[in-house]
Amino acid sequence: MPGHVVVDQANPGAHLTRIPIPGISTATDSSQASVKGKVIKKGPLVSLGDEDFVLKAVVEDEESVRSSSSRNGSINVILFGGLAKDFSEAVGLGEVVVMTGFTVGKSPTAHKDQLHPCNLLLSGDDACLYVLRSLSPSVSPSPTAPKRSSAPEVSKPAKVSKYTYVPLADLKPGAVVNVYGVVVFFKQPYKTRGTDYCSSLKITDQSNQKVVCSIFCEKLEDHPKIFQLGDIIRMHRVKTQAFGGSINLLNTFGFSVVTFDGRPESAVVPRTSSKSFHFEPEDERAVNELRTWAAKQDLLPTTPRVHLSSVQPQSYFDLDCQLLWKAQVDGACILLKVWDGTRCTHPLQDFTVEASAIQGPSSLSRERSDLALNILVFDNHAEIAKQFKPGDYLRIYNLHATTGASSVPCSSGGSGANQLAFHLHGGTSYGRGVRVLPDDCPAIQELRRVMECFPEDDIFNESAIMEIWGTPPETLDDARGCCATERRCDHALQQVTLAEVKQSVPGQLFHVSAQLKSYQPRPLYQALKLHCPMCRAIQEIPDDDFLSETFLEASKAPGRVAEPWLLSESLLLPGDGPEAPGRTLSIHLSKELFGERKSKDLIYVTGATLEDVCQLAAAYQYILPVMPSGGSASLMDLSAPFLFRGKKRYYGCKQCSQVSVKELKVDGSEEINEEMIAEAVGVKLLQYCLVLKLELQQGRDTLEVLLWRDAETFFQVSLEEVAANQEAQNKISKTMDFLCPPGRSIAKQPWLDLCLSTYTVKADGGPNRVCYQVCQTSTTATPP
Repeated sequence: MPGHVVVDQANPGAHLTRIPIPGISTATDSSQASVKGKVIKKGPLVSLGDEDFVLKAVVEDEESVRSSSSRNGSINVILFGGLAKDFSEAVGLGEVVVMTGFTVGKSPTAHKDQLHPCNLLLSGDDACLYVLRSLSPSVSPSPTAPKRSSAPEVSKPAKVSKYTYVPLADLKPGAVVNVYGVVVFFKQPYKTRGTDYCSSLKITDQSNQKVVCSIFCEKLEDHPKIFQLGDIIRMHRVKTQAFGGSINLLNTFGFSVVTFDGRPESAVVPRTSSKSFHFEPEDERAVNELRTWAAKQDLLPTTPRVHLSSVQPQSYFDLDCQLLWKAQVDGACILLKVWDGTRCTHPLQDFTVEASAIQGPSSLSRERSDLALNILVFDNHAEIAKQFKPGDYLRIYNLHATTGASSVPCSSGGSGANQLAFHLHGGTSYGRGVRVLPDDCPAIQELRRVMECFPEDDIFNESAIMEIWGTPPETLDDARGCCATERRCDHALQQVTLAEVKQSVPGQLFHVSAQLKSYQPRPLYQALKLHCPMCRAIQEIPDDDFLSETFLEASKAPGRVAEPWLLSESLLLPGDGPEAPGRTLSIHLSKELFGERKSKDLIYVTGATLEDVCQLAAAYQYILPVMPSGGSASLMDLSAPFLFRGKKRYYGCKQCSQVSVKELKVDGSEEINEEMIAEAVGVKLLQYCLVLKLELQQGRDTLEVLLWRDAETFFQVSLEEVAANQEAQNKISKTMDFLCPPGRSIAKQPWLDLCLSTYTVKADGGPNRVCYQVCQTSTTATPP
């Protein structure tokens, strides 16, 4: 019997030895072996004669990803004869196959395609390839049904969740998996000898299996945001490794991580620095199930954190506190002046530092000075502490309360032998470390409740207090110091207070001066959205995971584009040579643009993935992805960008667009732009907008206002650039940090000259609501 393709839903080749693709060599005994993998490339079926065919595909180890560190995870597979024909008809990209009866040879194209140095050859009677598909029992073919073709017919499985999560007890070495877990041990990120920071943690789940995870990332913000034992963690694309008789997890290419508060009563709010991540109702259910299970297993902390008032000498403890100021002592030590609103009952060491080395307000009120203490932070933690700002709320892990002499001179001139000092020693033993707490952390709310007993402005001297509270609101201009914004309007209006704005009739404009107490959302990338100027709809910007899936589905559309006004060519991505071309992507040029020598100004592409389009965007001015529809060109679903220009992406409104792809008409001297292209294809362009809710404060009055219509004027940056350019995103982030520094008293924040408009919003089934919006205002001060 010739080699054949079989659709199988069980465990084919269970009696054979399963060999991972990276473990294949020319010495491999293939007679009793099987190889499993996912089809990631599929070449065309080439006829060598009557019923003689050859086909080349690339199969990737199901549990690995292609990266510089795992280049041998993908291998070329050469199929011959009827097996090649059946494979061409029955197997699609992304499907998982098991191969048996193969032979192993050296790959002649390994130096070109950077794949496995060997290849698999499937031919003859012994060769067999199983396609793993889940077949519904209700539609299983009858054993007596007539055979209609040599290729098996199957129905596609119903669409399931994008990600599959593996229980920790089911992990096998050499796999790339997605997992959920409860944190039972963790170390804060520390600097390695290379360029990365390393996080180490141990997690468990309902299977009661404990697994160690090591995470290496160059940026601190890319590490898991874990604050206490019992936190929930979700990791995508981590690699399993066997070590010391157990399974460990290591981040690999494409790694992403999201964490959650582990307390059952807290809201399910993802903690991540990623600008795009999937979070669906299934994820919320998984988090809540883990929380409930962890609470029953006593995995959550049962005792509150130690306050300074209860610290005992020679103890180690975790401390939540607020940073008042810091000072660099030497290259391996930083002194942090902190408080938590309680008083330590033991005599404390005080240290001498140069006034010029202090970062933050060195002059404290008597009350805060009596409650504040010094913490010496050493070695690797000193490097982390350099990034802290006065006002930050910190959590310090494994802090040591000790007596005896310190390496820093005491202000009293003595040794301080009988006084208590606080040291955060170097290294990461016992989870030792320090990090900034997020604004929504419950510990911060608890600290603030304690600190409310002390006036907020006690941290500054009396003249600063009088400057803010002793000046009538009508004369705030004289007392406020520097101003970080200016009005761009030409309204002849008197400045008013926030109280007067709230008492006014809607539909008016006002000039005010105030400070920014807080803003939402945090993180800022969630504020960037898409807006239709016609129907006024506002929608979220889809993440790259969603777009990749959308483009991949569209690339599989059957047929071809045969518009009479298009010139079509094919591009092979990638190519191993004429004998084994890669995937085919079609590029279409407008005949008119070609005649006007503008062939690179706009191209149409079919069969393109998101990655393909992004690569082509570097060579052509505009890229318009299309799909075949009865020989004509049609646009993809408008949930995805319909047009690309470099890193810029343009979206259309589903409600207002009347899509119909037509040839773009231009004059010889006319420059092509996105508005012309959108009009030619019947799309109403969506605009990028930034929606921020600002809480203004003026004396004791506060007012919530929106910033969105004039956001570009305010930040002096194009939102189209913000969506595509990291530097523009950083400019907005730095501006907001300057206007509203995290943790800093509002007395030290800059003043804002603002023009406000008031208007009424009609609520469905409820009373109308008065809203306020910042308009015709821009920032003037440059963030440091």
